Amino acid sequence: MKIVLAPNAFKGSMSAMQAVLAMEQGVRAACPAVEVCKIPVADGGDGLAEILIDALNGEARVFSVHGPLHEPVQAALCYVPSQGLVVVEMAVASGLALLAPEHRDPMRTTTYGTGELIRAALDLGAQRIVVGIGGSATIDGGIGMAAALGVRFLDAAGEAVAPVGGSLGQIHRIDASGLDPRLAKVCCEAVCDVDNPLVGPTGAAAVYGPQKGATPEQVRSLDAGLSHLADRIAADLGHEVRDLAGAGAAGGLGAGLHAFLGAELRRGVDLVLELLGLDEQLAGADLVITAEGQIDFQTAFGKAPAGVAERAKARGIPCIAIAGSIGERIAALHQIGIDAVFSLCPGPMILEQAMAQGPSLLAATTEQVLRCYLIGSDD
Repeated sequence: MKIVLAPNAFKGSMSAMQAVLAMEQGVRAACPAVEVCKIPVADGGDGLAEILIDALNGEARVFSVHGPLHEPVQAALCYVPSQGLVVVEMAVASGLALLAPEHRDPMRTTTYGTGELIRAALDLGAQRIVVGIGGSATIDGGIGMAAALGVRFLDAAGEAVAPVGGSLGQIHRIDASGLDPRLAKVCCEAVCDVDNPLVGPTGAAAVYGPQKGATPEQVRSLDAGLSHLADRIAADLGHEVRDLAGAGAAGGLGAGLHAFLGAELRRGVDLVLELLGLDEQLAGADLVITAEGQIDFQTAFGKAPAGVAERAKARGIPCIAIAGSIGERIAALHQIGIDAVFSLCPGPMILEQAMAQGPSLLAATTEQVLRCYLIGSDD
């Protein structure tokens, strides 16, 4: 028997790598002789680089860059020399987790450090750059990232504006003549797990601004600023990004990567599972078990467990999901290939307790999932 374990991270509790090791313990407890294929997955958010370093035999390279408030931070990227591939995770340079709650202010934060990581990738000789754009602290439309790569954003007086969210409305002209010429020879892809447009009621500011510290007034200001940026990009660069699916990801970094670097915006889980070679690993599998901290109807919209289940279903392989929390309307998940969902909580627990015990709870639940499957397979 061959079982594929493909969990996402449990935010605040376990990385995807820690989760897959816990699940393997559970499998071995139920059936020691089973063949286990471990594939920790991601959908473009936190942990992307870590997963790919391990899966692709990559190297972690650490660089000193500017954080979301322009403070120095140490940020790692994934370098795979054999493939000419560099994976940049914007969260390690411009992420919300880098800031204490009282310091979160998308009017002042910037993606400049993410641009510095992309420049570091170019210095490594990258031929393909994949940028994971989940978990941002920013709503700057990617102007910080672009500024680090040589693009100038000028006000009406011809002076450079600060590359932060609060400056978007001041941009009078975009001068891309200084953009790093090496980018023209590189394939750049943006990995995102949302399809929000840049502006409007489902745009970057309205949907994600509050969680990044924006007040209602700032949300309106940032949305207007992003709308203005879209107009300038259309006028000065000839790219239409306002309604582009995924443009609103990471505070508009999706739009910026597409407009300034020509990046293709791809559903994160599709690209990640392609890089991980999940399709090849599914060959001959009898069961797939995936997992994530929260599973509900929204899981179907590009989250990692959904991507895993879709591929399993295409090959007629049953797929079971384990969740820290099971939300509403999960019946929709059965149609995409998740045949059943199990909670890892054995009873009522406070969130902090469940997160602290995450690995042991996940191992125990995985054991019970497999025991249940074995009963059915014996028939």
